[in-house]
Amino acid sequence: MTLTADATETAPRRAPRMRTDAARNRERILAAARDMLVEHGPDIPFDEIARRAGVGNATLYRHFPDRHALLRAVLLYVLTRTADFAERAAEDADPFAALCGFAHAAADERAAAICGLLPAGERPEITPEMYAEYARFRTALERLMERAREAGQLRRDITQTDFMTAVCQLSRPLPGTGCDGDGAHRRLDLFLDGLRPPAGSGSGRDPHRPLRTTFESMTTS
Repeated sequence: MTLTADATETAPRRAPRMRTDAARNRERILAAARDMLVEHGPDIPFDEIARRAGVGNATLYRHFPDRHALLRAVLLYVLTRTADFAERAAEDADPFAALCGFAHAAADERAAAICGLLPAGERPEITPEMYAEYARFRTALERLMERAREAGQLRRDITQTDFMTAVCQLSRPLPGTGCDGDGAHRRLDLFLDGLRPPAGSGSGRDPHRPLRTTFESMTTS
């Protein structure tokens, strides 16, 4: 997950606070649009998104007047949630379980799949808000990885690029297989197992603890 477009690095202005029901509708629309982008590609009709979100067409257009505005909001939504997951994962006392929990949560956000599905001409511009969330995510992820390294639970040659490239690739549905959520998480666990140092190098992780413990607590809270 990398942002490379030019954008001013000024602090984003805080938007007016939204009513609770309006905020809830917006959240439903963004979640539905994210899932449908992965399942069906970028040409999904607005009325189908509204139906999946459980709102009327007028409500969807009130929040997002055109497809460009919706795509921009979906990308920011995914970046924000990914940064939140990375920060929340640090609450787990087991550094490797925390890193694994974040990986599963990030895979479920399908950020790489969404970016890959958008034709170059339809990708929204990178905004200061997106840069801010991306920087927050990178900082939180580095803390997770450094904790795992210091605990002897993560190979020292693994970089953020290595980690997120693998997570993003494993989160993309294979052609003709649908989203394959359970299979993707199984393959991700296989990858995560390979990140630990060789046997006898001092790893302190409990081998009997499920890797998805933190992930499940993050996504159900």
